[in-house]
Amino acid sequence: MPGMVVFGRRWGIASDDLVFPGAFEIFIRVLWWIGTVLLYSYHKGQFDCNGKGVLHIYLIGLLVVLALIILSLCAIVYVSAQGTITNPGSRRCMPTLVYLRALLYLPELMWACLGAVWVSDDSKGCDPPTVGVVVAAVVASWIILLFTALGVIFVFDPLGDSRPSAAPMEPLGVRHLESGGGTQFLSTARSLAVKVWESRLRLLCCCLPQDESNRAAFSSISQLVSGFFSDTDLVPSDIAAGLALLHQEQDKMERSRDPDVTTDHSPSSPIEEDLESELEKAVHFMHFAAAAYGWPLYVYSNLLTGPCKLSGDCCRSRADEFDIVGADHLGCNFSSILQSTGLQDRDFIHVSFHNQIYEIPFFVALDHKRESILVAVRGTLSLKDALTDLSAECENMPIDGVTGACYAHKGISQAASYIYRKLVNDGILNQAFSIAPEYKLVITGHSLGAGAAAVLAILLRNSFPTLQCYAFSPPGGLLSKALADYSKDFVVSVVLGKDLVPRLSLPNMEDLKRKILKIVSNCNKPKYRILLQGCWYELFGGEPDDSPSEMVSRREEELNLPLLGEESLLIHQSSSYQSLASDDSPLHTVPHMPFFLPGRVLHILEDGPTRRSCFSQVRYRAEWSNEMAFRSILISPSMLVDHMPDAVLRALKSLTSDKPYSLCPSSSNHSQHNVV
Repeated sequence: MPGMVVFGRRWGIASDDLVFPGAFEIFIRVLWWIGTVLLYSYHKGQFDCNGKGVLHIYLIGLLVVLALIILSLCAIVYVSAQGTITNPGSRRCMPTLVYLRALLYLPELMWACLGAVWVSDDSKGCDPPTVGVVVAAVVASWIILLFTALGVIFVFDPLGDSRPSAAPMEPLGVRHLESGGGTQFLSTARSLAVKVWESRLRLLCCCLPQDESNRAAFSSISQLVSGFFSDTDLVPSDIAAGLALLHQEQDKMERSRDPDVTTDHSPSSPIEEDLESELEKAVHFMHFAAAAYGWPLYVYSNLLTGPCKLSGDCCRSRADEFDIVGADHLGCNFSSILQSTGLQDRDFIHVSFHNQIYEIPFFVALDHKRESILVAVRGTLSLKDALTDLSAECENMPIDGVTGACYAHKGISQAASYIYRKLVNDGILNQAFSIAPEYKLVITGHSLGAGAAAVLAILLRNSFPTLQCYAFSPPGGLLSKALADYSKDFVVSVVLGKDLVPRLSLPNMEDLKRKILKIVSNCNKPKYRILLQGCWYELFGGEPDDSPSEMVSRREEELNLPLLGEESLLIHQSSSYQSLASDDSPLHTVPHMPFFLPGRVLHILEDGPTRRSCFSQVRYRAEWSNEMAFRSILISPSMLVDHMPDAVLRALKSLTSDKPYSLCPSSSNHSQHNVV
């Protein structure tokens, strides 16, 4: 629902968000009150010490203040638990209760000061347990006041006074922003939102140099982030509840879907042989993609043996047979690359750990086992890499011989162009091919590195027609359709399970927002129950919740109308408002250019039930998929775990060691899986 309006501004918290924090504070306050009652009863109101009068007044006043606070909190929790996310009529008295609770902080502050004065001046002669209880009460008061102040800062919305308000003559607060005044207001609000996000990014990245390139990146990311939910009036807990409901809805659809129809192939089938061959190459090159992360991933993947293996190599001096740029002082990054790949020092042509926005680390080495000159690009491992990821606008990237719109992810395209200049202009590839002219060029990477590797392969394709690229867990919003089709001849993308990143693109995020708005608006359960049941489902599984709808008879086009006098979740005439129409409606528009995964897509899926014990062995199957199977974000506990490079490598190793039972080459020929 819309953020709660108190003290003349809108906050980043809704009136139904106070159930859990209120219940927790009630628990603390009740224990505190009981302890104070026991102390007072034990002494029967008679204290034998210097400041007994002040102590008596303090304890009586503390009991009264705590009782009033507990009563106000009970009222807040009860009212906050009423209604639904989009039907807040039964919570209309919440601002009054918040004002009442805020007033009670004044006597609590006074009593905290009184207790502190008594402890410091008049506690002499009192028994230690009494003094200890009073000290604990004073400390608890100041801690609660401190956390309250931090909570206010946390839910403070800098744009709280810039949200559009309803005109007095409009029915039920409908916000028509078609007029010139409304358009100007919305434009001003969005400009302010961009400035706020730009300030946040600069504060977060205060350690980075504030040069022109970084400022341009901050501005680009700010426009993207600020505009995503600018046409909605949701608070973070609404989004969390929507994700919990959507996960269960997707699981229900997956369970009700008919099993894929497959056609048996003989072991010598060309399709199966191609899949087996690509899997063997993928598991080999994934070692290099993981090695590019350096010592952090190596130690994480080898917690018991990794530090010991690196300790002897980190400080060892090495011959200058190759270039190392931006290495750490101890050389642990390069030592971990040697341990992960099994190569020798002499096999490396160039190693770069230089890292800035749009400039990511990579290395070039001779892979004698596969007779290839290998370029491995590192994935996201720093704040600078994250900013490169977030620069998600499209950038024109014309390629000779490719017809159609040629666009790519801006940040990744610029990172690939940086590596391209290093490889070509600095003569790194010429040096490598002068050593091994018969070798072929292979480019690989994971995550951000996979996207940069795929774009780099496209840039180098005309100069090296035999090159191959293996992109592990690449970002979904990477290439336009023309470039994605062009890359299918030389790029293989490997995706594990329900990995979020290969499904992450601006159109998919808009689709996710539309689904969250729709499912939240249609649910008739209070938010606290949605969140509790969602947490239980994520942790312990069970049957997906079948949430009934309170809006069966209402048209989705009416979702802009507020319920019981509150403002709606959507700004009238926004793109999200339009997208709530049915998919076949003319109003259903795509505000962003659709982007796709590069090359052919090799999808690795878990066999067996989705829920299993922590100690059961996981079995995988692999199948050729297509980019359309990743046009929707799937909510799952494994959506982040499946992206980790060690998880991808482990799945590939499992497949190559258990081939006869894991390959499903025909499924992509008969169905498009995982489309929810």
